[in-house]
Amino acid sequence: MAAVPESHIGWTFITNHARVLAAIADNPNIRIREIAAHCRLTERAVSRIISDLEQDGFLSHTREGRSNTYRISPDKVLRHPAEAGLPVASLLSLLVQDETERIGEPTTRK
Repeated sequence: MAAVPESHIGWTFITNHARVLAAIADNPNIRIREIAAHCRLTERAVSRIISDLEQDGFLSHTREGRSNTYRISPDKVLRHPAEAGLPVASLLSLLVQDETERIGEPTTRK
């Protein structure tokens, strides 16, 4: 399991909903406990956020034994009028680490 980030006091640019969605995008099989630790939230808060995201069609899940596998709807448009027409995939491309960065390999951009 990854190291838990330091807690933060003050405002931030990214909402908790975006953080949770990014954690799921990074690992569709992640457990609520792991999301909570990574995002510095309670498990209850993460559950509510996941429920919000599912209710509005940004996220769905399938149950596999005792685990969930999440699926993000990448074409779903962000809710705020200032981001009208911007799909969630665009936001996630900024928030989710590239696999090569995560394992420390150099990236080749074309």
